Amino acid sequence: MKRVIVGLSGGVDSSVAAYLLKEQGYEVIGLFMKNWHDDSVTISDECPWLDDSNDAMLVADKLGIPFQTVDLSEQYKERIVDYMFDEYQKGRTPNPDVLCNREIKFDVFMKIALDLGADFVATGHYCRKGVLQKDGKEIYQLLAGVDTNKDQSYFLCQLSQEQLSKALFPIGELTKPEVRKIAAEQDLITADKKDSQGLCFIGKVRLPEFLQQKLQPKEGVIVEISAEQHIYNQTTPDFTSEKDKFDYLTRKIDYNISDGKIVGKHQGAHYFTKGQRKGLAVGGTVEPLFVIETDVEENVIYTGQGKEHPGLLKSALFVNNDEVHWIREDLKLGLDQTMEVKARIRYRQPLQNATLHQLENGLYVIFEELQSAITEGQFVAWYHDDELVGSGVIS
Repeated sequence: MKRVIVGLSGGVDSSVAAYLLKEQGYEVIGLFMKNWHDDSVTISDECPWLDDSNDAMLVADKLGIPFQTVDLSEQYKERIVDYMFDEYQKGRTPNPDVLCNREIKFDVFMKIALDLGADFVATGHYCRKGVLQKDGKEIYQLLAGVDTNKDQSYFLCQLSQEQLSKALFPIGELTKPEVRKIAAEQDLITADKKDSQGLCFIGKVRLPEFLQQKLQPKEGVIVEISAEQHIYNQTTPDFTSEKDKFDYLTRKIDYNISDGKIVGKHQGAHYFTKGQRKGLAVGGTVEPLFVIETDVEENVIYTGQGKEHPGLLKSALFVNNDEVHWIREDLKLGLDQTMEVKARIRYRQPLQNATLHQLENGLYVIFEELQSAITEGQFVAWYHDDELVGSGVIS
């Protein structure tokens, strides 16, 4: 009998995942990960992780499976929280959920599970796993969940073949309403529980407050750049090579305070991210202001009016070679090779037509249409139909 350890988070998805595995005849053990100790940054007096671990325990009890809590807060702090602060300080915007899956659930947690004699680790993610035979070898595929509204393949874009080989996603074939229905029929306490918000596992934490603990507030100015600014209307140069052209398309515009007008103040450029609209507290513009660039060195936020502002739109992005990750290693591009893909630069973004170009210095992703707010530090993931084949950190 194969043993599966399910990461029970105290939510409905992982509860139903555990139920389905039991129905399929696996020996199931529920494990709750405690990833956060610092109560000084949670917003309210309620303690989310205690509620969640309690719900997870009640579900395990109902299903008649063994249950245990593991404390991973030390690894979580090192691998996720410290990394996030570091990235924000550099003016990049990390994605804690992608990291949490790569570093915690499918690494630290998976090792614990395998030490406990598990054959597989299961989670309540809305995605599916496929298996192909190629040259006598088994190759694992990461496929989108059937529920297109809820597909979470993007969050798993950094998994490896080895991690996938040991992973199970029992609810990937179901829609959210079907999952809730099963939970209700089985009388699981999590059936009507709201989906968790906030950082992966930290619970109800507001990001700015969380960041403020480490990154000191520092007053600076908000500058508005006009869409008519001449920096946007330069004639496209003649390119001598494909690389020159791609470098031009992915270039970062160097803004200066003198390029626009000062329209307000902020408490720290590192709290803001490209494409952000809320929290600027500047009124009186025809269209809402969006952040088009942050300069953490000079502590200046550059903004523009409306979501079609040229400072927000780009048709290409670049990924350094050491940050390119292929789930399907067998499809990895060689030097000067290209590949037609569908790509997304954030969770829930509809897939966009794009072409990958692997050059000596890294991978260029060239989109058919202009993309809004391509953000450094976030992940780009590329697909063939509903299979996620690779990803990278936007540089």
